[in-house]
Amino acid sequence: MGEVLAMSGEFERMPLRDFTEKAYLDYSMYVILDRALPHVGDGLKPVQRRIVYAMSELGLSAASKHKKSARTVGDVIGKYHPHGDSAAYEAMVLMAQPFSYRYPLVDGQGNWGSQDDPKSFAAMRYTESRLTKYADVLLREVGMGTVDWAPNFDGSLREPALLPARLPNILLNGGSGIAVGMATDIPPHNLTEVASACIHLLQTPKATLDEIMKIVPAPDFPTEADLITPSSEIREIYEKGNGSVRLRARWKREDGDIILHALPWQVSGAKILEQIANQMRAKKLPLVADLRDESDHENPTRIVIVPRSNRVDAEQLMSHLFATTDLERSVRINLNVIGLDGRPGVKGLLPLLQEWLVYREQTVTRRLEHRLEKVRDRLHILEGLMTAYLNIDEVIAIIRQNDEPKPILMERFGLSDRQAEAILELKLRHLAKLEEFKIRGEQDALEKERDNLEKTLASKTRLRTLIRKELEEEIEKHGDARRSRLIKDAGNAQAIDLAALAPAEPMTVVLSQRGWVRAAKGHEVDPNSLSYKSGDGFCAAAQGRSNQQAVFMDSTGRSYSVLTSSLPSARGQGEPLTGRLSPPAGATFLTVVMGEDEDRYLIASDAGYGFVAKMVDLQSRNKAGKTLLTLPNGARVLPLHKVNDLKTDRIAAVTNEGRMLVFALSELPEMARGKGNKIIGIPSAKVASREEFVVALAVIPVDGKLVITSGKRNLTLKRSDLDHYMGERGRRGAKLPRGFQRVESMEMEA
Repeated sequence: MGEVLAMSGEFERMPLRDFTEKAYLDYSMYVILDRALPHVGDGLKPVQRRIVYAMSELGLSAASKHKKSARTVGDVIGKYHPHGDSAAYEAMVLMAQPFSYRYPLVDGQGNWGSQDDPKSFAAMRYTESRLTKYADVLLREVGMGTVDWAPNFDGSLREPALLPARLPNILLNGGSGIAVGMATDIPPHNLTEVASACIHLLQTPKATLDEIMKIVPAPDFPTEADLITPSSEIREIYEKGNGSVRLRARWKREDGDIILHALPWQVSGAKILEQIANQMRAKKLPLVADLRDESDHENPTRIVIVPRSNRVDAEQLMSHLFATTDLERSVRINLNVIGLDGRPGVKGLLPLLQEWLVYREQTVTRRLEHRLEKVRDRLHILEGLMTAYLNIDEVIAIIRQNDEPKPILMERFGLSDRQAEAILELKLRHLAKLEEFKIRGEQDALEKERDNLEKTLASKTRLRTLIRKELEEEIEKHGDARRSRLIKDAGNAQAIDLAALAPAEPMTVVLSQRGWVRAAKGHEVDPNSLSYKSGDGFCAAAQGRSNQQAVFMDSTGRSYSVLTSSLPSARGQGEPLTGRLSPPAGATFLTVVMGEDEDRYLIASDAGYGFVAKMVDLQSRNKAGKTLLTLPNGARVLPLHKVNDLKTDRIAAVTNEGRMLVFALSELPEMARGKGNKIIGIPSAKVASREEFVVALAVIPVDGKLVITSGKRNLTLKRSDLDHYMGERGRRGAKLPRGFQRVESMEMEA
């Protein structure tokens, strides 16, 4: 222990908090700079750069034969990238997939995955690869003094810190990555457009974003889907450097069928088939009769949708599929790159192009300076050789007569060490008279090249002209047409209203006391005659049409809606509503109504409060329904009553004490939800204790008669008889005749 304490003075001590903070920040910067984000110069992440460089070192150019991918991966992880082979191979695969990269860098042979399943590629021991012609854009100038070289991970080799890209690959192929606290999502662009924009910036350095967008209107994705984002939104994205664009699949009609032949970027055809098939199985796509996948080698994407009939509106059907499947999807954009200052940052399109042009100018300047140095060195040697040829006899004599002729030659003819060495290394065959003419010709050519290089390096205009010409050459070699069509006014995709599509057949919906539901065709069904489960019985029924919503109300005042055509047939005993809906614990379903969206209903509680609501306000798409009626303490929900005419209808309310009040329905408010206004005056304490409450309500049309049932006796009241019970809304009402004060029900009689 004493020795450990004595040695502790040799170690640096620091708080754990400071150590962990520094360690995490170091790790974060490593992930950001050396793994996840591409560099603005060559548009590559380190692993991609190392793969491309390793393949060039292996001689795997576009003109060479394909070689096993395992050989490339072995070189990459053994020499430059000390990580897992699967990570390196997956990065290599991505650069070979034409549906992932707009301009692939790797030319693959074998199974390199498909758009349906990009990760279905074969193992690296089976596939073969080489570089594409486009990769030459990144590699052509590597050996021309254009890049900085850094030692590899073990210091045994050197690798380029960046590749001297002749085109802004950062935009052409884009890329995505997740770092610590930041991410990048750069979409691919069209080579001709981007290079032309760079040329425009070279000629007009103060060009605006609007001018550039006339040349580069939007990203260009490899899978040929339509880009439907408005140009104003794309401009905002290019200005800020982030946002999202929407892609939509392309389709056509062929012999009555709908053919999908281009899917959005990074969308699997298999997933699209699954999404459409799921809707067909759930009977949510009645317009489609059949679905086929006819994709093959010649047609990588060919999905056939067979409409149910020739009358099906294909535009409407496709709009529904765009809204409900990945046939239309958003692609996130975040132009986050490592800049020339070595720092990550989100940049707009214009700053990104300007910064790449700075990198290109630096690269070309280094290339020209490197070449100028080589030319000057060669001219220096040629000058010495010419001196030797002009004095060839004396030179030969000095060499024959001296053991160390170099210093004597240098002193006699004023030569440098390199010139003297070049003379001594001459072969006898080069002493012919013809060689002198060759030297003079080479001198003239190199002097012209030297003068041209010096003029170009001294002039910003000449330098930019050279860069422009080189960009034009690359457009000529690798340029192609735009694949992503720009669609103006594409319109918003909209899901089909299944209720509108369903056939409008007469239906009767029957609700049992225990909450089981079923639907019978026609309005002649007698719900009481249907069979019910043991201990169950009839509760409520509603008549309507199959394309309407059936609205259910529970004991807590919540309402729910279900498409009538989706309910089980009345040939059986139906199914429990709780299988489709999620009412509160302990709640029971009390009633069901059907009708048009503009139909109105009286909603009330037995506390004597209520309001009028439209059918559309009763409906809810949520399984948990919506709170329609707010119940006072101790109150219960009363059955719903349909309103005939808001202006002329009357409402009659009867309490358990035999009091009845009649007033104009127009005195009640029309609301979407709530407690409502007082219908008949009942003290709230009596409602809470269940001493007094409303037992029945009725909505009475102009010519209607009210039939009150008490025991086995019925009392029929005409409109003139009801005048005796008329009063202001909220009053206590008048007593019914003796023998009819214990009201069991009130019904309308036409």
